Amino acid sequence: MQNTNITPTSSDSGTTGRGVGPRSSRGYRWRVVDIVVASVIGVASGVIFWAWGLAWTPLSGVLAFTPGLEGLLAGGWLFAGVLGGLVIRKPGAAIYTELVAAVVSMIIGTQWGFSTLIWGLVEGLGAEIVFAIFLYRSFNIGVALLAGAGAGVAVGLLDTTFTSYAALELQYKIVYLVSAVASGAVAGLLSWFAMRGLARTGALGRFAAGRETRSVEADAPAL
Repeated sequence: MQNTNITPTSSDSGTTGRGVGPRSSRGYRWRVVDIVVASVIGVASGVIFWAWGLAWTPLSGVLAFTPGLEGLLAGGWLFAGVLGGLVIRKPGAAIYTELVAAVVSMIIGTQWGFSTLIWGLVEGLGAEIVFAIFLYRSFNIGVALLAGAGAGVAVGLLDTTFTSYAALELQYKIVYLVSAVASGAVAGLLSWFAMRGLARTGALGRFAAGRETRSVEADAPAL
């Protein structure tokens, strides 16, 4: 049985993601280490965003047999906010990391230019809303899936309203939106596994995510 009576240390007074007890206002304050780690996640994600942008044209051509199916590629730009939210676990983390990633990809060079920032803000907001709904107290795999799906909803609505996809017929817009949500959920799932992987390396030792992972593995029965 897992130990649910984990008391957060002073370095991170938030809950461990199991919804145990109220979270103080102090637990919502960003520390220097939060900013540094969120920035590192954002920068690394931004490089991946840029590379994914290069792959988007040939991959979208492969999916062009069904208009709107290109939404399946949206997840390549949605994971940063989810991963940042899962690691930092404080208000604004999803938006911050997604925006940093968007800025980095734009600086390196992306075909979408300044609009990348707008998309980054909206995508981060889609994930942020889900974390806020759970009051920044639950960060399990289900919440990660929902956060990714939330980012997918945001980008799906944005793309089918303000890009060339707006000219699609309604049924194809629905295909795009559903595809984007599914892709976002996959991005959320991968972000959760990435968070757990980082925690196992000890890189998140000053975060609740790191302590929670160590506790779960310590409580797991030996095979």
